[in-house]
Amino acid sequence: MKQIVLITTFLYASIHVFAQSEKAANYVQLYKDAAITEMKRGGVPAAIILAQGMLESAYGESELCKKSNNHFGIKCKNDWEGEKTYHDDDEKGECFRVYTSAAESFKDHTNFLKSRSWYAFLFKLSPTDYAGWAKGLKKAGYATERDYADKLIKLIVDNDLQQYTLAGLNENELANNTEEIEETDTTIQADTVSNKTDVEYHEEKKDTVAESNTQEDTTVINNNPVVVVDTTIDKKTLYTPDSIFTINHAKVIYVLEGTSFLSLANKYKISLSTLYAYNDIQPLDIVDKDRLIFLERKLKKGAVDLYTAEGGETLYLVSQTQGVQLESLLQYNKHLKKDSQLLKGDKVYLRHANK
Repeated sequence: MKQIVLITTFLYASIHVFAQSEKAANYVQLYKDAAITEMKRGGVPAAIILAQGMLESAYGESELCKKSNNHFGIKCKNDWEGEKTYHDDDEKGECFRVYTSAAESFKDHTNFLKSRSWYAFLFKLSPTDYAGWAKGLKKAGYATERDYADKLIKLIVDNDLQQYTLAGLNENELANNTEEIEETDTTIQADTVSNKTDVEYHEEKKDTVAESNTQEDTTVINNNPVVVVDTTIDKKTLYTPDSIFTINHAKVIYVLEGTSFLSLANKYKISLSTLYAYNDIQPLDIVDKDRLIFLERKLKKGAVDLYTAEGGETLYLVSQTQGVQLESLLQYNKHLKKDSQLLKGDKVYLRHANK
């Protein structure tokens, strides 16, 4: 009998999880475009918008959402002049806003966060820092639930909502939820553009280094060159500043300390927030040290399965030198953190260990 109860409980839990997953997928399909639009308009990450919408509206199935198009549980407050409805929440009969459409609700959510001074600190965070946004919303008092931030983060991770934030930053529609970005033409219309391939660039710079008697490390596995460079060290003899080359099919430049990030964004016609997101960095006015700066989104997978550390590197540095998204590296190497110091010989997965 006990075994039957356990099996029944397991089946019920499985069905519940499947149902929740289906509801989440349907919600995302209906409202991802609205979330991306609002992110571009106001700066709230699309992943956060979708996660809050799912949580506050019970995937669009709450009574408040169905009858009032209120996806974010926003109460009337003193400045609301629109239609009102009343529901029990923290207290009985509380006043909530009524919208004519879901789009109006999404727009008001952005306006609500932008117009409250206590949420202002959130807009200083990177749009890709969904954990920071989730914890910040809880800290600022958006909800009273103790685990509110954890719930948002789980929704984002379980439903891969970060991709919609990245889609908003890229200013392109996400097609078919692809894992890889197609390799594009290696030219960009700019005065300092270089048309060299990884191999050509690697060979040319190897000769330059030999002539200058400066030793630099490169790793070649299966005839696929992977540039290995410590971006915290002056590498002027290896890289020509501002010349575009590629690492793992993504365009990148080597930028010297003191360069304005805004000037880079303007020069290469990329929004400033996108430039920060491509390189997994918090907003900076000036490049703080000589760095590799990506002009395109890095891939989720490396050119090879494993990277062997030279010693003294961090996971973030591996992300830059190998052209792999930092978030992906953190997923592949769960025992490591962004700033974990790697020892010589440490192995870093650039792809899933079982793939």
